[in-house]
Amino acid sequence: MKKNGLIKLFIFLFSVCLCGQVKNKEDLKKMSYDDLKEHYNKSTNKLEKVKYATLYLNKGKKEKSNINIAKGYYWFALLEYDIDNKKTLKLLDSVIKYSKNNYSDKYFPAAAYCDKGIFLEKDYRFKEAIKNYNLAEDFASRNNLDYYYVIRENIAISKSENLGEVEEALIVYQECFNYFKTKYIKDKKYGQNYLYAIFGLADVYKSLKKIDSCTYYNKLGYAVSKSTNNDSFQYMFVLNEGANQVLKKNYIAAIDSINNALPKLRKLNNSDNVFASYFYFGKAYEGLKNTKQALINYKRVDSIYQLDKKIMTPEFTDGYFYLIKYFKRVGDKNNQLKYITTYMTIDSTLQKNYKELNKLLQKEYDFPHLVKEKESLIASLKNKTKFYYWGILCLLLIIIALVIYQQRSKRIYRLRFEKIIAESNTTKEKKTIINTNESIAISNEENQLSKDKIKEVTINEEIVSLILKKLATFEYEKGFLSSKVSVKMLSEDFETNSK
Repeated sequence: MKKNGLIKLFIFLFSVCLCGQVKNKEDLKKMSYDDLKEHYNKSTNKLEKVKYATLYLNKGKKEKSNINIAKGYYWFALLEYDIDNKKTLKLLDSVIKYSKNNYSDKYFPAAAYCDKGIFLEKDYRFKEAIKNYNLAEDFASRNNLDYYYVIRENIAISKSENLGEVEEALIVYQECFNYFKTKYIKDKKYGQNYLYAIFGLADVYKSLKKIDSCTYYNKLGYAVSKSTNNDSFQYMFVLNEGANQVLKKNYIAAIDSINNALPKLRKLNNSDNVFASYFYFGKAYEGLKNTKQALINYKRVDSIYQLDKKIMTPEFTDGYFYLIKYFKRVGDKNNQLKYITTYMTIDSTLQKNYKELNKLLQKEYDFPHLVKEKESLIASLKNKTKFYYWGILCLLLIIIALVIYQQRSKRIYRLRFEKIIAESNTTKEKKTIINTNESIAISNEENQLSKDKIKEVTINEEIVSLILKKLATFEYEKGFLSSKVSVKMLSEDFETNSK
C-alpha cells in the first residue's frame, strides 16, 4: 500500500498557510509579499499564478531578500509539480541556494529539501532522497516540531517501501505515532498525521509478518478514520487487513475485505491502492488454487503497470513469477516470453535501488537463468516460425502436384474412354454387315424370295436405344475414370458382343 498522499497534503496546507488577509486593490508593484501570496493562491489560472510568482520573485531580488527570492522560486516550483520533474528539481535547488543559510524561517529551507526528496523518489533516486529528508528534518527540528515529524513520516515511508529497510522504518513510525497521538488527543486537527503514523505501523508489521500487531493497528486506524469521517484512510485500513488475511491464509476473509474496499478506492481515484487490491486478489485466489481468478487479477496488475510503467514496491512483482510459471507449464511460449520481458524491464528500473527486490530475485528466480530462458524462448519461437513457413511451402507443393496428377489422370481416362467408344462403334458396324450377308445367303439358298424383295437385316431399334441409354448413364457417372474399365466389362454390362 502507498501512503504518499501525505506529501501532497502537506504541500497544499503549506501553500495555504503562507497566505495573508486579502487587501484592497492597489498597484501590483506596490503589493506586499502577503498580498502577492494571497493573489497567487486564489488564482485558478496558471498564467495568473505565474504573474504573481514573477512579481514576488522580482520584489525579493529588488530588495535583495534571499528568503523571499527563495519563496518566489518555490511558487514557480509548485506550478511544475505534476508536469516536469527535472524542472521542479532545478527550481527547488534555487530555493535551497537562497534559503540554506536561513535559520529563522519556519518552513525554509526545510520545505525545499523535503520536496526535493519527494521528486528524487519519483526518479528512483532513493538514497539521495533520504539525504535530502535528513537535511529537511535537521532544519525543521530547530523551530517547527510538527513539520519535523511530517518529514520523519516521509523518511519512514521511503525506508519501508523503497529501500526495504523495514526494521528501521518501524522505529521512525513509532516515534511519529507517539508524537501525533499526544497531539491528536489535544487537538483533532492532527487526525490526518495520526492516521499516517497508524497506517505506517500496520503496514510495517504486515511486511514483518507480525500478523496480530498488524490487525491491532488496522482496527485502531479504522476506528480513528471513521470517527474523523476520513473515508480514504478507512478503506485503506480495510484493504490492508485483507492483505494481512492473505498472510494468515484466511483467503475467503481476505477476498471479502478487498471486495469491500475496492469500490470505494476506485471512487476516490486511489489508483495505487486499486493496483494493490488486484495484486492481493491474485494472491488470495492463488492460495485457493483458483488458477482462473489468479490469472485474471495478476493480468489486471500488469495492465495497470502497462499504462503508467510504475511498480510501487518490489512486493508487487511477485505476480509475474506466477504468470511466467503458468504459461511455461501450459506451453504458451508467447505469453511466457511476454511476461519475462515485462519483468526484466521492471527489474532494470528498480534493481539498483531496491534492496528487497534483489532478495526477492535470489529467492524466487535466478536472474541469469531468467535471461537464458528468455533467449531460449526467442530462439524456439524463431525456429517455430521457420517450421511454419517450410510447412506451408511443402503443403503448397503437394497441392500443386496433386492437381497436376489429377488433371493428367483425367486426360488419360478420357482418352481410354474415347478409345472404348470407338471400338464399340466399330463392333456394331461389323455386326450389321455380318447379319446382312447371312440374310442374303439364306435367301439365295432357299430361293424363297426374289432379289428385289431382299431386306437389309439390322439390329433391333429397341436394343440400340437401350445400349445408348446405358452409354449415357456410363458417361454421366464418369465410369470411364475407373482403372478397371475394359471392352469386355462394358460388353457384359451393356449385354452386347465384345467381338
